[in-house]
Amino acid sequence: MGIKDQFQDKARDLADKAQDSTGGARDKARDRASQAQDQARDRASQAPDEAREAAQEQEDKFNR
Repeated sequence: MGIKDQFQDKARDLADKAQDSTGGARDKARDRASQAQDQARDRASQAPDEAREAAQEQEDKFNR
């Protein structure tokens, strides 16, 4: 194996490592985005319930 081949192998190894690193970062970012969307949906679904409860409490206070 010549020096040229050794450099090409090393370059391929480094390229593979770089691609693996960016792929892992993309996966982590995708997971964080998915979790954020889930949390936003949960909060959005809770908001109408909380508003309804607050309105009911105000109505109860008014009726006393």
